[in-house]
Amino acid sequence: MPAIRSGRNGHRLRASVALTTCAVTLTACAAQGAGTGTSAGDGHPGPPAPRGAHRHRAHCPHVQYPERTKDADWKGVAEALGRTGTTREDVAFGVSLPRRDLKVTSHGVTVLSSLALAGSAAFVRYCDGTMLMGDLVLTGDEVDKASDALQAAGIDQTALHKHLPDEQPAIWWTHFHAMGDPVTLARKLKTVLEVSGNPIAVPPPAETRPIDLDTTTIDRELGRKGVAEGRIYKFFLSRRDRILSHGHVLPGPIGVNTAIKFQAIGKKQAAINGDFVLRADEVQPVVRALRKHGIRLVELHNHMLDEQPRMFFLHFWAVGDGNELARALRPALDATDLAPASANAPAPADGGPE
Repeated sequence: MPAIRSGRNGHRLRASVALTTCAVTLTACAAQGAGTGTSAGDGHPGPPAPRGAHRHRAHCPHVQYPERTKDADWKGVAEALGRTGTTREDVAFGVSLPRRDLKVTSHGVTVLSSLALAGSAAFVRYCDGTMLMGDLVLTGDEVDKASDALQAAGIDQTALHKHLPDEQPAIWWTHFHAMGDPVTLARKLKTVLEVSGNPIAVPPPAETRPIDLDTTTIDRELGRKGVAEGRIYKFFLSRRDRILSHGHVLPGPIGVNTAIKFQAIGKKQAAINGDFVLRADEVQPVVRALRKHGIRLVELHNHMLDEQPRMFFLHFWAVGDGNELARALRPALDATDLAPASANAPAPADGGPE
């Protein structure tokens, strides 16, 4: 940089340079603050803005709750996905993605898609945009294709793991998250589905058998009312906690409910599978309660990357008398901070009865 001359003109030039430098610095700092998610008005740094989030967050509350919606509000999403869905708890538009094309066994049990082979996608509207969360059920050959498709679509992949023990063939579950315009998100997700088995490509069975379980006793043992769907009897149980992601309060149907499913396999016997959603301090008590009653632990992991408080998902498996399995699960449920039984909404459909 050339030297600045002294004298009256030199003083003016130095003042001009100083003011310009300050302006550039302030502009850069403001841009940096916006990029790091600094919360408007409180002076405290917030979380990084989610990928694809709308940029009017400054006009939204620091903590955002889901907005109430109905099925008609999600017509564009259903059309973009080419799939039907249902609005759950008046906030989450859920789409089931069952893999009826797969023939999977675990410990001698033929696993129905509605027990453990149904992925899902949930859309929830907030002040600053729509959140998409869900999971996909994948074969080994589909994992890399789905991962690449998620990245190409700008959808974050947040987990990759197992939900079943010793299943044949090997199956994987991957979880995803994105923020943005709902129809755009649906179109992007459809490109991912096209390389990951295209769920629901196979129609549901034309006939179903009555469920061969003592559901009245199962309800009494668990202290809650389940929902029958073909040969599956299931419970989705919400927690008391307020769970947040990037300042968004997550409703249970987006993927933070404890899920318990019974698949009737004949003579009042059942295979059970699902996952407990747990805070860190609940993990060991639930592990002990499940193992004390002979229930197998399949996986302990996260489904999300940045939720507060951190939540851990403990997947389980067992086969036996349906009533005894329900009795065995109850101590583990009692070790978690569940909402009152009356607060639990009906279980969502997993793609039709089987």
